Amino acid sequence: MQTPTTRINDFLAAAKPYLTDGGLETTLIFHYELDLPCFAAFPLIDTHEGRGHLERYYESFVKLALKSRTGFVLDAPTWRASPEWGAELGYGSDDLARVNRESVEFTHFLRNKWETKTTPILVNGVIGPRGDGYISEEAMSRDEAEAFHAPQILALADGGVDLVTAVTMTNAAEAVGIARAAISRDVPVVISFTVETDGCLPSGLALKDAITEVDDATGGSILYFMINCAHPDHYSDKVAGGDAWRLRLGGLRSNASRLSHAELDNAETLDAGDPDEFGRLHQDLTNQLPNIRVLGGCCGTDDRHIRCVAHHNTPSHTNEHRT
Repeated sequence: MQTPTTRINDFLAAAKPYLTDGGLETTLIFHYELDLPCFAAFPLIDTHEGRGHLERYYESFVKLALKSRTGFVLDAPTWRASPEWGAELGYGSDDLARVNRESVEFTHFLRNKWETKTTPILVNGVIGPRGDGYISEEAMSRDEAEAFHAPQILALADGGVDLVTAVTMTNAAEAVGIARAAISRDVPVVISFTVETDGCLPSGLALKDAITEVDDATGGSILYFMINCAHPDHYSDKVAGGDAWRLRLGGLRSNASRLSHAELDNAETLDAGDPDEFGRLHQDLTNQLPNIRVLGGCCGTDDRHIRCVAHHNTPSHTNEHRT
């Protein structure tokens, strides 16, 4: 039986990027026609029907990894399973810890069902921002963020994650706090920032400066950084060039739509963009970013988009290209 450390080492040494899923919440809302109060998927863990929807959703993406003979990062549906969002949905601290653990246990069940020698699966505990992932509200200090997110990280670790990923981060201070909470519990941690149409974080900080700030504050202990919840056109020019900070980018989970966060927040219909163009744009990005290890999607993307990403991803991503 592989240990989490062995799984992470194999992942980092893999010849091809692992695939992951697309836009979980938008797919469940617009394609499965489910009601997700607070844009939260984790309450689905509490019903047999809800788990069935999640299994069906994840399976459509794992099949792509199996076909591509590459690994897969399987996310627990815990993006909103933090104290304030949980309280809004009627989950107290004990119940919230339980649903985080059970979410991870559910992903272990799916891994045992689907994993093969050519498609290893990492179990990833997903952590979302304290507030709205589209808005940089009054930021917590690093210490406040560490204390706020620590209970969820502990619950995810108790459930048995291989790593945790802070997704849709809008500012550097909260990212630092999450990272410190994970590092103190010996859990590998990934930080994924979102950016506006100008390529900067909602806080106004440049992506380069956000990555540098988190790395400096954590002694470079972040496994890698990601970009999510933005169309490739919103950040492709920011990651072009030869600056060393770009080598810290290890994952991309883009939106299907070119709309801004504000426009998406007010949209009543789903903008799925062009899946084939989505795949080609990611091929261009991976040609520029040699250390990309995870490719997936965010809002508006589904298995069509990830199929195109897998199809267009260049086979030139080998170990020799990794830095």
